[in-house]
Amino acid sequence: MATRTTPAGTSEARERLLRTASELFYREGIHSVGVDRIIGEAGVTRATFYRHFPGKEDLVEAYLGVEDASIRGAFADAEASGAEPKQLVGLVIGGLADDIARHHTRGCPFINAAAEYPDADSGVRQTVARHREWFRSELESLLAAAEVADAADAAAQLVLLRDAAMVGGYLDGWERVRPAFVAAATRAAGLDGRP
Repeated sequence: MATRTTPAGTSEARERLLRTASELFYREGIHSVGVDRIIGEAGVTRATFYRHFPGKEDLVEAYLGVEDASIRGAFADAEASGAEPKQLVGLVIGGLADDIARHHTRGCPFINAAAEYPDADSGVRQTVARHREWFRSELESLLAAAEVADAADAAAQLVLLRDAAMVGGYLDGWERVRPAFVAAATRAAGLDGRP
């Protein structure tokens, strides 16, 4: 079953454009994929593209919005599990590891996009910054609920570890990186029994 990339009730053409762009941007890089190729592979007209996305950067921001929604959904699913706070932190660490292994084998889409858009004031970089701030804040809230000492510092460490794991997984292979990520994330979250 295909995952919806746009809200229910939106255009099927917009859905195809966004799905096609998302696959190509992640696999090949954003700047290396032109609008004409996306239009051709999505099977829509140029007018249809511009009706849904005023420009390529708008499409890139929508692509990152899909990635953000997916991660937010995974957090919501974990929180809905009814797990105790410390167990929930462990579920999140495991979920992050699974996500890297299954869906983000070519690194972090947010880091990749930021590398291609160096202007911190661009819409793409602002989208990346909003996602990262939400992610860090969500981790901090989970860690605080689990009574982890200095939840803000632990959350910052988990963000850094996830960034490194996504890059390391791409470069060195996830089988090699996963045990180190899980062990380091478990320690950073205070789940290894150390004070």
